Amino acid sequence: MSILKVKNLSVGYRNLNVLKDISFKVDYGDYFCIVGSNGSGKSTLVKCLLGLIPHNHKGKIEFDVSTQEIAYLPQINTIPREMPATVKEVIMTGLQKSGKRLPFYTKKDAKAYKSTVKMLDIEKLAKKKIGELSGGQLQRVLLARALCRKPKLLILDEPTSGLDEKSTGNLYSLLDKLNQEEKMTIIMITHDLDDVKFCANKVLVLDNEGIFCGNISDWLKIRREGHCHHDH
Repeated sequence: MSILKVKNLSVGYRNLNVLKDISFKVDYGDYFCIVGSNGSGKSTLVKCLLGLIPHNHKGKIEFDVSTQEIAYLPQINTIPREMPATVKEVIMTGLQKSGKRLPFYTKKDAKAYKSTVKMLDIEKLAKKKIGELSGGQLQRVLLARALCRKPKLLILDEPTSGLDEKSTGNLYSLLDKLNQEEKMTIIMITHDLDDVKFCANKVLVLDNEGIFCGNISDWLKIRREGHCHHDH
């Protein structure tokens, strides 16, 4: 059963077509990667799915879950580091219900916070300011913020950019665990398929020439054969 269906989606800015007539579906439990070169429309696609660019697209986007059941992890470099907030304050904003103006947290929220920081091994960071964190720590905090509301769908935009090799490896094994054990559906923009080919099961490749959507093993096979042809 599909958690998301996209049909004939086209997105443009002024007179420029960024995405043209794209259709794909994501099933419950998928680990779904979106890849493509810079400027191929990966981030535009995700922003469109999240309703962040509502007026510039044609086509259908249908979710089988509510917006409260979707969590989004933006690129790490879009987070202002000079925010005076502490780690705990930032994570708790993930529990705010839309439409509520005052942050009011219940015992259930406190429990969700506790179990999430424990899972991500960041309990000791609670009182630190955002600006004091390393890239890997900040990424875990942002992930905790996304996960504490127990989403059914997690959407990530290049979550490893700016991270060192160890932090990248840790993040990928955590996402793999969420997908395998918690049965969380993951949609992730990535520039590096080689890193995720062992855990992702489907891939959407955006390209000016057209798109590929299907099993990751089929895409890797096509890519290998393509390289072979270029070598001759």
